[in-house]
Amino acid sequence: MGVEIERKFLVDHEKWGKLAKPAGTHYRQGYLLNTNNKTIRVRTTDKQGFITLKAAGTGISRKEFEYKIPVDEGIELLDIFAEYEIEKVRFRIHFEGKLWEIDEFLGDNKGLIMAEIELKSETEDFKLPDWITEEVSDDERYYNSYLSIHPYKRWEPNPLTP
Repeated sequence: MGVEIERKFLVDHEKWGKLAKPAGTHYRQGYLLNTNNKTIRVRTTDKQGFITLKAAGTGISRKEFEYKIPVDEGIELLDIFAEYEIEKVRFRIHFEGKLWEIDEFLGDNKGLIMAEIELKSETEDFKLPDWITEEVSDDERYYNSYLSIHPYKRWEPNPLTP
């Protein structure tokens, strides 16, 4: 049984913009099932597709099962079955021995930059890069599944507007 232990953080746009970073990977991601306690997601890059099943958990831990699928099948599943989608560019950065995945969202979620770190336990220690701002792990609005239905630019009040 797979378990995901993940923490999410917002990213300082100015510091992130100045950071030297590797090339990102474009993701198209849609939901075949999207309820409060479980999701079935299809995700594609230009080279690979994935289908992921997630169930509600406790704290920052939840059950997750992810399987590779051919990219053409992933695109077809998205085109036929996904009612809600998001697009983003993901950057992978190693900092202090940990892998950080930073997503720059596109489309109706443009302007949102979020960083995630996967841990081995909920109490695992790690250091925050200086481009991290606020933790949003417990805020369901920052779940990709929520963003697919309630895009960031439509939030009231809008966090992008001072």
